[in-house]
Amino acid sequence: MKYRLPKAVVLELTYRCNHKCLFCSCPWYAPNSSYPVKTELDINQWKQAISRLYDSGVEVFSISGGEAILKEGFEEILLHIREEGNKRGFNNVITLISNGLAMKEEYLHLFKELNVHLSMSLPGYTTFKDHTGVDNAEGVLSWFRKAKEIGLNPTVNVTVTQINYHELFETISLGLINGASNILLNRFLPGGRGLSYMDRLKLNNEQLNGMLDVAEEVLELSKRRGSVGTEFPYCVIKKPEEYKRINIGMKCAAAKTFFVIGPSGEVRTCNHSPKIVGNIFNEDIISDIDYWNDFAQSNYKPQQCKSCEEITNCDCGCREVANILFNSYKEIDPCILDLKN
Repeated sequence: MKYRLPKAVVLELTYRCNHKCLFCSCPWYAPNSSYPVKTELDINQWKQAISRLYDSGVEVFSISGGEAILKEGFEEILLHIREEGNKRGFNNVITLISNGLAMKEEYLHLFKELNVHLSMSLPGYTTFKDHTGVDNAEGVLSWFRKAKEIGLNPTVNVTVTQINYHELFETISLGLINGASNILLNRFLPGGRGLSYMDRLKLNNEQLNGMLDVAEEVLELSKRRGSVGTEFPYCVIKKPEEYKRINIGMKCAAAKTFFVIGPSGEVRTCNHSPKIVGNIFNEDIISDIDYWNDFAQSNYKPQQCKSCEEITNCDCGCREVANILFNSYKEIDPCILDLKN
């Protein structure tokens, strides 16, 4: 076999979303995007795709979009994942990522029944509308409370930008106080719609370290744990040994531990990437094998970083951001550029 599929996949069920987040990295929302927005897979096609993924060695599924709940029949998709997994002896948690705007109590009960882990976005409290175009911070917090009441342990997902940086302590705290069991922290990464707002959103390196400090402080006070969802270059973190409760990854997981199926069946190395490398319904799921294997085997580290003593433990930041901004996934992450400047 010329390539190997990871054990985990993210299914982007729909292009549609009821938020207009400034930081959104969905490639179809990029300015002047060339990403091909085709007819979305229908429910039966998604079921076929899920069965094929299981048959290809995939064991763990996450659901996103756009906004996954806007996909008609998304409940059937969740049920199919669970039923097909049970047939094969798998009962792995299914993760569903949502902005919470279209949430219903009946969905929460379905998540409890099907062992679905809910992750909801809270990009600031007073700055929620500034980021999303929708005034629904209290709505999201209410769904965290209701999820906790019925026995779910949801995650609060916070994308950190210049706009919400000043209230990060409060934002994380409110998520945890209202029912979230842990946090998933993401630094703003340019891509998708976010390319139009880079100057307003991008954190400098002092803020990147401050983001980690704040998260560690809140997690220590609450005796919770959390993780950073996007990899950091080792050299940017000033004191990595001091973070005990926030897990910070330096290695890129794209094409290694997970990959993405887009709304029309297209395959990408990660949700941030605009590069299509195959299709779930092709005979060979991966068609651009060279691109795929460069990610799968970490054959993409920048020349500027190869003399670093941490090179074996670090993938030098986000490779897809480098590709989006500099037209090569072997360029360095812009936060390393900031460090060198």
